[in-house]
Amino acid sequence: MGLNDHQSEWKRFSKSFLFAWNGIIRTVKHERNFQIHLFISLIILLSGSILSLSRIEWIILLFLIGGMLSLELMNTALERAVDLITKDYHPLAKAAKDAAAGAVLVYALLSVIIGLIIFIPKLI
Repeated sequence: MGLNDHQSEWKRFSKSFLFAWNGIIRTVKHERNFQIHLFISLIILLSGSILSLSRIEWIILLFLIGGMLSLELMNTALERAVDLITKDYHPLAKAAKDAAAGAVLVYALLSVIIGLIIFIPKLI
């Protein structure tokens, strides 16, 4: 492999980060649900700082927040892909979008339950 091949690989690799960042920024700007999740995440991070969480509690919360935001990004991607394929109502398109939204809801509920388990004892 020559020097130009390595430079080309590095350029493609670095561009992939730019594309990912652009996807996150676009989602932050245009998706209300993502904005809500981001706002709640900031409140949780602030609350965790105030309540002096343990290292393991921080790790759990960061995984929950990262998972939630990642799942919301995937939900948005799936919705956009379905919309690209058809603007018309189709039962399979609806089923795909509903299932992706359902996955977000399941994870959000799990996150709330775990968050309550972590925060309630700190508040009592």
